[in-house]
Amino acid sequence: MQAFSRWWALATLLSGATAYADDNDLRIEKLGNPAAEVTAGLPTGNSNFQAFARTFGAAITSTNLMPPETLGHSGFNLNLELSVINLPDDVLIPTEGDQPGSVLLPSLHVRKGLPFSLELGARVGWVEKSSIIAASGELKWAINEGFTYLPDIGVRGHVTRLMGVRDLGLTAAGLDIGVGKQFPVGGMVTFTPYGGLDLTFVGADSRNLDFNQDRSYDDSLGSDSRAALVDTATYKDVSLGDNLNQRIYGGVRFIGGVLQLGAEFSYTRLGSVKLDPTNDDSEGRGLPGVITFNTSFGLDF
Repeated sequence: MQAFSRWWALATLLSGATAYADDNDLRIEKLGNPAAEVTAGLPTGNSNFQAFARTFGAAITSTNLMPPETLGHSGFNLNLELSVINLPDDVLIPTEGDQPGSVLLPSLHVRKGLPFSLELGARVGWVEKSSIIAASGELKWAINEGFTYLPDIGVRGHVTRLMGVRDLGLTAAGLDIGVGKQFPVGGMVTFTPYGGLDLTFVGADSRNLDFNQDRSYDDSLGSDSRAALVDTATYKDVSLGDNLNQRIYGGVRFIGGVLQLGAEFSYTRLGSVKLDPTNDDSEGRGLPGVITFNTSFGLDF
């Protein structure tokens, strides 16, 4: 038993050791120990975790950059995209460096048209100054498209998974409805304004975290075989079905020949979370929204 506790202590220390990290890499333990004593009127670690999950979930899903019309069964689109994401100051974002007011999220976006007005897409984005990757898959169906006097209407389902964060699992899944209309400008140039509403559910969980990163190996052993577990805890899971973000967006796309340019603005409403999510009677706190500006440059075949 003593040998097991020594190995457990060593594993805990190694998993909690700080490796090289860039400014925007995440250190989830900065959100606070969820086992700490509750202070009236202040958010607990669990509240901070839920608020962060909803905010970061909004950040990595705040890009659409395509109108509701599909590419056609033989169409193909390749886009380089850049998102400028404004992160609210009132929500703790546990980065390695100082909390950023905004971050850049460059992405590669690939879409393929399918029969029956369907379209399949995939996007891979990278959070600047970090090892964080956001990978997305999407399926779109154009309910109505191509009519002369009627707008195009499309429905898109999407799932995004956050990767590159050792102690965090975060998934966002949603459904958006878009409306747009393509107009010819002259020759082979088209202009397409569009907008829509995106409803996104966010779920998150954490591994067991060490909230005493400064402890030495000898201190972790102590006289008690459970010393390595002192000041460790996991956050209360953020349930995918209970955390809904509402995003409105609007944009414009230009196509000239095979070249495509796009710009888009979006605002995500985060709602509120409880100061203590483990207490049903706890008061709530409102979360500020996430504002994003997106641009794209690509090829449309």
